[in-house]
Amino acid sequence: MLLPFENRPMLGWDSGQSPTSDKSRAHRSNVVVLGAGFGGLWAAKTLAKGPVNVSLIDRHNYHTFFPLLYQVGAAELDPADITQPLRKIFWNRTNVRFFLGDVQEVDLSAKVVRIPGHEIRYDYLVVALGSMPNFYGIPGLAEYAFTLKSLEQGITLRNQILTSFERAACEVDPERRQAWLTFTIVGGGPTGVEFAGALMELIHGSLDRDFPHLDLRQARVVLLEASDHLLEGMPEKLSAYAQGRLKNMGIDVRLNSRVVKITPLEVLTRDGTRISSRTVVWTAGVQGNISARQWGLATNRHNQVEVLPTLQVPDHPEVYVVGDLAGIQQDGRPLPMIAQVGIQTGTVAGRNILRQSAGKPPQPFRYHEKGTLDVIGRNAAVAYIWRQAFRGFPAWLIWVWVHIFNLIGYRNRFLVLINWAWDYLFSEHSVRIIVPTEIHTGNSFTTTEIPDKVGVLVRLPGYSPAASSRSSHAAPLEPPR
Repeated sequence: MLLPFENRPMLGWDSGQSPTSDKSRAHRSNVVVLGAGFGGLWAAKTLAKGPVNVSLIDRHNYHTFFPLLYQVGAAELDPADITQPLRKIFWNRTNVRFFLGDVQEVDLSAKVVRIPGHEIRYDYLVVALGSMPNFYGIPGLAEYAFTLKSLEQGITLRNQILTSFERAACEVDPERRQAWLTFTIVGGGPTGVEFAGALMELIHGSLDRDFPHLDLRQARVVLLEASDHLLEGMPEKLSAYAQGRLKNMGIDVRLNSRVVKITPLEVLTRDGTRISSRTVVWTAGVQGNISARQWGLATNRHNQVEVLPTLQVPDHPEVYVVGDLAGIQQDGRPLPMIAQVGIQTGTVAGRNILRQSAGKPPQPFRYHEKGTLDVIGRNAAVAYIWRQAFRGFPAWLIWVWVHIFNLIGYRNRFLVLINWAWDYLFSEHSVRIIVPTEIHTGNSFTTTEIPDKVGVLVRLPGYSPAASSRSSHAAPLEPPR
């Protein structure tokens, strides 16, 4: 049961709960950072170097390296390989405190953030709540498509893919077996292209040996793109190379294919094509992850908060918005929702708050493009950096080095490098496990039932009907009906 807002205890640096050694911080500015993605984490890391008190709030106690999340879905990396505990990141920063919880309300006039059971006051606020899928009102997408915007969704997708092969191995009807073995990816951007390549390598590497009695020549990976080319923003020759490489891998690339409806059994496109598929992955659109109007904030058509050039919210100079949630225009074009924008906006917001707390004016943000990298498969990638185009093996080497270097933590870098080396040498994706689905109910965990898209319920041991719910802790093998 949640306490009424007016009865909630105060958390943070002015709550009286800090150790005696922290009393000297009482006169410092209190900064609350909402979200620990790239924008929020880099804002907190920048602020941690200054004379301010930082309260970092996130619904998870870890940071996820999202550029490699699709490899969790493709059974190539373990979730722990791309995550890092937030408290560990700030081990040596005594002016940073972490609070686990969902943001329920932000009172801009009172300068208070409310989470379940508590509220935290701030002098400065950084909003970095990231993005969520945008389904554009297409029927069936929200109900039946899989997405890749969280670690839980990556695990769910991996479960679905592996379960599909298990179901196909037991299916006697050829048409139903083909539907289990058809994987449709909607969106030809970086995530869609990289996941398509990784999935095809999983199928014809590890799974081909796992299922010797299943003819995996029937397995299909279909990549649908609404425009006439892949990898929007890449030079034309790199886009064409990526398309050719995917086709050589056996991936069915279909351009000018706009999805108009998803059902539990098939995908429908605008030209009338029907694709029988039990697994549909949506990578084609995102939007800001916020109910901004409830906070009194103006948003654009992508549900991003309109900000000043300094990343401040109009009429609220103490509030900054960074990352995917910030609606930033530069040179007449909106900035993309990518990690580098999050890192750079988070860093600048942190610096501006330190300037403000020192009595100096904030400085405008300017995004510096560092290049674009997309891997397609073994020894193949495309890269556009330093205004130069690279493709093939040289681009693949650049991609590997950049991603290893940018992972947080030496342990993660080592584990990812080992996994990639194992896969490179033996063509084996090593994390081919279907994780049991559990929901926390009171003092215990119970395993839930898994709904099949055609209405069959697969009941797992320990299931209790009273425990079944749409809990956010659940990771069903199929999307919720």
